[in-house]
Formats: sequence, C-alpha cells, structure tokens
Amino acid sequence: MTQAYPLQWPQGRQRKAPSARKDASFGKVVGTGHERRLKSLSLADARGRLQDEVDRLCGKSAVLSTNVALRLDGLPRSGQGEPDDPGVALYFDLGGKPHVLACDTYTRVADNIAALAAHIEATRKIERLGVATAAEMFAGFQALPAPGSTPWWSVLQVEASATPEQIEAAFKRLARERHPDRPGGSHDMMADLNRAREQGLKERSHG
Repeated sequence: MTQAYPLQWPQGRQRKAPSARKDASFGKVVGTGHERRLKSLSLADARGRLQDEVDRLCGKSAVLSTNVALRLDGLPRSGQGEPDDPGVALYFDLGGKPHVLACDTYTRVADNIAALAAHIEATRKIERLGVATAAEMFAGFQALPAPGSTPWWSVLQVEASATPEQIEAAFKRLARERHPDRPGGSHDMMADLNRAREQGLKERSHG
C-alpha cells in the first residue's frame, strides 16, 4: 500500500466538523488478567489492519492519503504529532474500477485508518449472506477522476510508454528535488509525484 501526503479528500464527500470528531476505541488489548488494558492503536498497526482487509477484499493499487508527513523513502516521519486534520482517504481499484473510502470521524489518524479497515471487514461479512457482492456494495464509493489532472508521464517527465523501471527511476530522481525538505520542493509537488508514480505503475500492471 502506497502512502501519499498531504491528504487528498475525495470530491463531493462531506467533511466532519472538527468539533464533531470523537475519540475511538480501535486500540489493541495488551497484558493479561487484571493487567489487561486497551492500548491506543499505532499508525503502523492501523495501516497493517487496513492492508490485511484490502488484500482480503482483493483491492488493487491501494493508496492511503493522510496528513502524516513522509520521509524521502515514503514512510511516515517519526516523532510527529497528530495533524490538525486527522482525515484519511483510501483510493483503490476493485473489479477494475477506482474506488475511495474516507473517514474523518475520529480525532486520531490511526483510528480513522482502523475505521476504514473495520468498514471493509464488516462489508465482507455481509457479502457472505449472498445478497450482494462486495463490489456491488462498494459501488457507491466509486472515485471521481480529478478534473484537468496532468498525465502521469508528464509529471514524471518520461514517455507515455515508460517501463516500470523507468517510472521508478524518474520518481526517485524527482523526489530528491521536489521533497518539501529540499530547497524549492513542496508537499503539493510530492503529492503529485506520488499520484503519478502510482498511476503509471498501475497502467503497466494492467498492460
């Protein structure tokens, strides 16, 4: 699952007012006997839950978009606090069609990620009743394409016929220049690079 920063909230999806957000109980139980307690879920644990559910759903090309800042290697930076906007959005392909799930109900990014995982798990359980497939139930979450978006090959400065190896090489080269930690770089530029890389690799996998 690819991580993308900053948060790209899906078009037309209503936002939760900050005052309406709440604490969650998606933590994990630690300890035994009288020492048992609920520990807050870490970002890594929440992301692992979501990855497992996306895999069970047979979702493809998953991109998790949040306001958690990333390092040059695409992993979350350590030691950062909760962002002002803890919303998360999961973009993925299901049955060959783009979908998006988003959640900003909770005050922590990890809990919003866990909520997405729980939603997918619940949907899969309903599917077992035989009334509708998961793809049919997720039909209402199909993602709208971004209007006027620049083609991925243009963003990566490669030919439209570029190979996966060329896509990765271009991404790494441009990431060194455009990362927000670099002079002249920015979060928006890195977000564009992440999206272009993901779209290019997705097209090659389907080709």
